[in-house]
Amino acid sequence: MLDEQEIRSLVEKYIPGEGGDFLVQELIKHGPIPRLRDYIVKPGKVSDSIFGGKGSFFDKKHGRVVEFENPPLETKDGRPLRLMVRTDRISTHDINRGTIPFKDQVLAINHHHMLRVVERNIGTSQLEIGLGDNSVVIVAENLTALPFENVLRFYLAKTSTKTSLYQHYIHGGRFFSGHHLPDGLIANGLLPYLIDTPTTKSDEHDLPTSQRELIEQGLVKELDYIILKNASAVAFGMAYKHLIQRGIILADTKLEHGINREGKVVSQDELFTMDSSRYWLKDDYDEQVRFLKEEKINELNPRNFSKEFARDFSSGDQPYDYDQRVLIAVRYIQGIQEITGHQFIPDMRSKEERILGGLQKIFDEMVR
Repeated sequence: MLDEQEIRSLVEKYIPGEGGDFLVQELIKHGPIPRLRDYIVKPGKVSDSIFGGKGSFFDKKHGRVVEFENPPLETKDGRPLRLMVRTDRISTHDINRGTIPFKDQVLAINHHHMLRVVERNIGTSQLEIGLGDNSVVIVAENLTALPFENVLRFYLAKTSTKTSLYQHYIHGGRFFSGHHLPDGLIANGLLPYLIDTPTTKSDEHDLPTSQRELIEQGLVKELDYIILKNASAVAFGMAYKHLIQRGIILADTKLEHGINREGKVVSQDELFTMDSSRYWLKDDYDEQVRFLKEEKINELNPRNFSKEFARDFSSGDQPYDYDQRVLIAVRYIQGIQEITGHQFIPDMRSKEERILGGLQKIFDEMVR
C-alpha cells in the first residue's frame, strides 16, 4: 500500500503531464474512429456519454438547452449502447472546481469493486468487455432512464448543501421525502432506519421529492419504484456489510436506474463510489461516539473518504488551487486503498490514449 508521502509524490509527478480538462467531444471529432466523428457527446458531472438517438443537455457556458439526435449505436445483436467516459472533473455546490489527478481512475476502480459486491441484488446496465477496473471508458446498455436519483440515507450526514436532509432538519423540518423524523437527531448520527429520499435529476439543481410525488407525476410506475426501492435497500445492506469489514461506514449513497430492453429495472452509471456516497472511518467514528457520550463533544465529524472532504475547500465560484488539488487527490487514493485493500496502481498513459484505446476496443469487439 502506498503511504501518504508516496501518494503525494505520485500525484505531483503526474500533474505536469495530465493535460488539464478537455472535451471528449473534440477528442472523438478528430480521433481515429470514423464512426464516432458525427456523434454529439452528452457531458455529465462524473461521466460524458455517447449514445444513439435523441438526447439533450444544458449548456451552462451559453445558458441554453442543446438538443441532438445521433445515429444508432448498437451491439452486433441490436442492443442499444451507451459509452461512458469518466472524467477527472470535480464540482461542488453545482460549480465546476477544475480537475483532480487520478480521480477518473480511482472512481472507476471504486465502481467496479462495489459492482461485484451488489450486482446480483441491483442489476446493472454495464456490459463486460475486459477493459479492466481502472478503465475510464465503460460500455453499457442505453437504458430508458428513470428521471430521478434514489438517495438512500442511514445517517444524518452534515452538509452545507441547501436542499439536503441535514439542512432541512436543522432548520426545523421533520417531514422529508415522505418520512417523519423524530426530534433529537445529531449531525452525522444514525437515522431511525434506512430511508429512501429520491431527487429529481437536473443539469442545474437536484430537488428532493418522494415516492408518492414521482408516481403521481407519472415519472415512474408504482411497481417499478417498489422494485428499485427494495433492490436498492438490499444492495445498500450488502455494501454496508462489506465496507464495515474494511473499517468503513457507508453513511448514504445515490443510485440511478433505468429499464433495459427486457423490461427490467436495473442500475446504471456509478455504484457506491466516493462521489456518490459518504464513507467514514469506523474507528474514528466510534471514538467520537465515545466522546459524545462523555459530553466532550456535541456533534460527530468523522474522518471521511468522499467528495464531502473536497467541499470543505470550496470558496465562492473559485476553482481549486494546486495545493488543494493535490490534497484532494491524495485523499481519493487513500480512500480507494482502504476500500479495496489493495495498492493503487495507476495507468500513466495520457488521457487521450486511455480514452481512445478503450473506445477502439469496444468498436472492434462489440459495435455493429
